[in-house]
Amino acid sequence: MKNIAIITGGYTKESEISMKSGKMVYENLCRKEFNPYQIYILKEEWFFMKEKKKYPVDRRNFSIKIEKQRIHFDCVFNAIHGSPGEDGMMSAYFELLNIPYTGCDFHHSNMTFNKKYCLTLLKHFGINTAKSYFLNKNETFCEEEIIKKIGLPCFVKPNRSGSSFGISKVYKKKDLSNALEKAFEEDQEIIFESFLEGREVSVGVFSFGDEIIVLPITEIISQNDFFDFESKYSGKSQEITPAKLLPIIKNKIQEVSKKVYSCLNLSGISRAEYIIVNEEPYFLEINTIPGLSEESIFPKQLKTAGISFSDLLKKYINFSIKKMNEGL
Repeated sequence: MKNIAIITGGYTKESEISMKSGKMVYENLCRKEFNPYQIYILKEEWFFMKEKKKYPVDRRNFSIKIEKQRIHFDCVFNAIHGSPGEDGMMSAYFELLNIPYTGCDFHHSNMTFNKKYCLTLLKHFGINTAKSYFLNKNETFCEEEIIKKIGLPCFVKPNRSGSSFGISKVYKKKDLSNALEKAFEEDQEIIFESFLEGREVSVGVFSFGDEIIVLPITEIISQNDFFDFESKYSGKSQEITPAKLLPIIKNKIQEVSKKVYSCLNLSGISRAEYIIVNEEPYFLEINTIPGLSEESIFPKQLKTAGISFSDLLKKYINFSIKKMNEGL
């Protein structure tokens, strides 16, 4: 029996969502092969909780002591959205301790979490993206120059954030300052992106060392102005899986999704968003630790594909252990 630490929480506003993902993983892990422990990673403390009693994590070797028994882990399932899970910090920590973990390594996690780096790399490989403009906090800038390049309406986003926190859709120049303030509350760097008129789709992709599998595509139709936090987590959107797409468009999205996954050198599971403009997919962003709660898109896509969530978790963990042990 392998001891599996499911890390949840994190240091951002996505903490609550992460705990839902972690709970889903905990409930679906096969008890014949795994002993799961839900570990809370919070700014204030790292701990395991049993019968309302907290057991602190020994950060020197990532172990816990329950009464007189010391528990070490065979693998860590990373279910932290945002920092320090999705930005690679935990990956680097486990790499140093030589503990297998799910997800990408530090370099690729850090790059994909940073919208600026991710978009720049994918543009280099010929992937369609919106026009963008990057800005650091306290950097001088000209609003007219930004509008001239990006156009209106446009999106103002934190460069390193998830779940649509800090994002604004700006229609008029006078609204830029409020959008900037909102974005800078989440990050020291922000990104302006041109508005793309089209259909939004979400694409789950995974690979455990062999072929890259693209899951059934989901079309997102938001009741709000865009697919914001409320749309994602409060039922303010319609999610159609599989999306009703012409075969030629479906094939394009599948091929682009595989190319993005490969160019970013990913492993394990991911979910990316695209806008279809004139039958061409435009990349928006990617999540290397996608939501895994009951409301999340990725598990729904697995169900549509006829893939058992429990079986996928089993393969994911065993692949991660093999990856670490064999240096893949």
